[in-house]
Amino acid sequence: MGSWTGIALAVARRPSLWGVAVAQVFRLARRGWWRRPPFLPVPDREYLRFRLETQYGSDREPTPGDVVTYLHWCRTFRAGR
Repeated sequence: MGSWTGIALAVARRPSLWGVAVAQVFRLARRGWWRRPPFLPVPDREYLRFRLETQYGSDREPTPGDVVTYLHWCRTFRAGR
């Protein structure tokens, strides 16, 4: 199973994180994403590559557990504001 599929399944199993996950998708989306194909709120490829390489190095990808932990942190951070 690809890591992105595993991540999607891990988030799907946690309804309490759905709102945070959607908010993060839109926060990381390219500006004007609705004007350019594929018309989806995805991050810029270079930005995502940079963030993943600074987090994991060049030989690793995020794990579902890492993303779930990050989303919990986002929710906690947002609640503390």
